[in-house]
Amino acid sequence: MQRQTDHVNASSKAARMVIYPGFLLSCAMRFPTATVAAGVLAVIGTAQSASPVRVHWRHLSSSNGNLPVPGTSVQQTGSIVGDFDRDGVSDFVLSFRQVAPALVGYRYRGGTWVRHVIEPDFLTVEAGGAAFDIDGDGDLDIVFGGDWQSRDVWWWENPGTAGEARWPRHRIKSTGETQHHDQVFGDFLGTGRPQLAFWNQNAKAIFLATIPSPPTTELWPATKIFQGAAGEPGGLYPEGADAIDVDGDGRVDLLAGNAWFKHEGGTTFRPIRIGPIGGRIAAGQLVAGGHPEIVIAPGDCTGPLRWYSCDGDPLGPQSWRGHELIRGDVVHGHSLALADVDGDGHLDVFAAEMAKWKESASVPDNPDARAWIFYGDGRGGFVTTEFARGRGFHETRLADLNGDGRVDVLQKPYTWSAPRIDIWLNERR
Repeated sequence: MQRQTDHVNASSKAARMVIYPGFLLSCAMRFPTATVAAGVLAVIGTAQSASPVRVHWRHLSSSNGNLPVPGTSVQQTGSIVGDFDRDGVSDFVLSFRQVAPALVGYRYRGGTWVRHVIEPDFLTVEAGGAAFDIDGDGDLDIVFGGDWQSRDVWWWENPGTAGEARWPRHRIKSTGETQHHDQVFGDFLGTGRPQLAFWNQNAKAIFLATIPSPPTTELWPATKIFQGAAGEPGGLYPEGADAIDVDGDGRVDLLAGNAWFKHEGGTTFRPIRIGPIGGRIAAGQLVAGGHPEIVIAPGDCTGPLRWYSCDGDPLGPQSWRGHELIRGDVVHGHSLALADVDGDGHLDVFAAEMAKWKESASVPDNPDARAWIFYGDGRGGFVTTEFARGRGFHETRLADLNGDGRVDVLQKPYTWSAPRIDIWLNERR
């Protein structure tokens, strides 16, 4: 197999730090609740690192034979990353609807990626997904939810083989409303055993499910812990899920939509609004010390891309201060991830737009779709680099995909140029 590669070089960290003072007024006009819900909006303007970004990218794609084609579906929904075969290298799983197979996995072997089928049947799988050792046997299992056509949430039992066998499928949920976009595991109840939190979009709700013993029991006990659309008032599409200890009490908290959820005992959670809109959400220590920072991007809509710092009590919405990462809006920014891409010890932010979301359209909805990496300095300063333009990104993941210790980019479009998968190998120097 001949390898064709393209290269993208990141720009210097000494460039592209821009302040946008005029953007405050435009945001306040479009999102009049922003100053109440998220504190005073701030612009990028803190100190930046003087060291250059030395990241060289090698691009591999199924479109030119570098990687196996995922399947025949032109609607590629979810992607998750994890070391499913316990060989020390991250693998990844892709989900589909429209035609079978529903799930395929990729493993790194002998300098290339090997595709294998996890779920050969046809299922209408939604975006999202999560990995966790559900049955306690030492390897990662996976969860995906059904889309608008399905009332199901499923988990697949890792068979612990080399990866060629079909993974047994079990049901978590099969009643109620349809569509389950985004899931996350965490011990949100403080019981010592993580639970599964998942959105149920057509119920406008978040459910928390406990893992039964044995976990193959159908169905899992689940409790509704939130009712309402992300970003209310405004009712933007409810999605996004992450987990981190927000208030520093030693217990992991749920983040979803535009809020974090404080456990107040039993199955009662109080949502604390962070920003004016919901969407993709990710948290991490972007600034050394203090409470973690939270990044929110518009997923299936258009809106601002901001990171939020806590300037007071994290239980108070007024304590969350928004900082712009780019000028203007992000269009269907369905990719958001945090990782130390350049290896300087500080978290960076990856964000990207979708190029095509209308399944019946013959041309891209957003032909000039952009992807960025914002290189952080650990003090709230970021250097903005344009990673790609004119490509479709959806559910992009950051992980070491070839075991060399550097963070790579897994690019999956939804329907743009699908079926397709791309990997960008980080050859940092």
